[in-house]
Amino acid sequence: MRNIKVILQYEGTRYQGWQRQDSTDNTIQGKLEDLLGRMCGRKVEVIGSGRTDAGVHAYGQTANFHIETEMELQEIMDYMNRYLPEDIAVIDMKEASERFHSRLNVKGKTYRYRVINSSIPHIFDRRYVHVVEEDLDMGAMERAAEVLCGTHDYRAFTSNKRSRKSTVRTVDSISIEKEGDEIRFTFRGNGFLYHMVRIMMGTLLEAGMHKRDAAQIAKLLEAGTREDAGYLAPAKGLTLVEVFYS
Repeated sequence: MRNIKVILQYEGTRYQGWQRQDSTDNTIQGKLEDLLGRMCGRKVEVIGSGRTDAGVHAYGQTANFHIETEMELQEIMDYMNRYLPEDIAVIDMKEASERFHSRLNVKGKTYRYRVINSSIPHIFDRRYVHVVEEDLDMGAMERAAEVLCGTHDYRAFTSNKRSRKSTVRTVDSISIEKEGDEIRFTFRGNGFLYHMVRIMMGTLLEAGMHKRDAAQIAKLLEAGTREDAGYLAPAKGLTLVEVFYS
């Protein structure tokens, strides 16, 4: 049985997220598994590095699957890109070791969130950005980002209240860059909880609007609850950029 590692790109606008669901066949995982099942004549499970929410995009999602086929890698890749929807693509494919697992072996991830800080519409970017018309204080957001970095219990920054798993994560860096009226927030860490980046984004934007400050965020990390953190920023501004392995 061959273990195939793939790097995927997709525009998440019209999908109900990564994970296959019983209630819909309109998911990224579902599209991939259906296609590979037709190619191989048997059920194929596609394991992703993590679940992206409905509407979230990916420049570099990593996945793997086990198949029995004599097709060359290039043939498999060509087949997938020929029959996948136009908003999903395989950009790289390799033979992986039998023990490689795209989720369990992850060492870190990078996400990017794009904000247009303007009242003027950006027609061609509208599917990939969150528009904030209020003035945003770059310095205030940078100070807030510094507080959010490090190793902390991020239980206040997840929408999953039922999980019994640890909510401790390490955020290595949050960089904020402005070009024209676009602000890009880049998050890098060893892992992110359900909705974590989007809640951190809502919190950073509220800091930029002077609705909360860095000191409040520090207290939030110490003993906060989800209700104390910022709003859940829209999914369309978020993109999974890269997944890291040792």
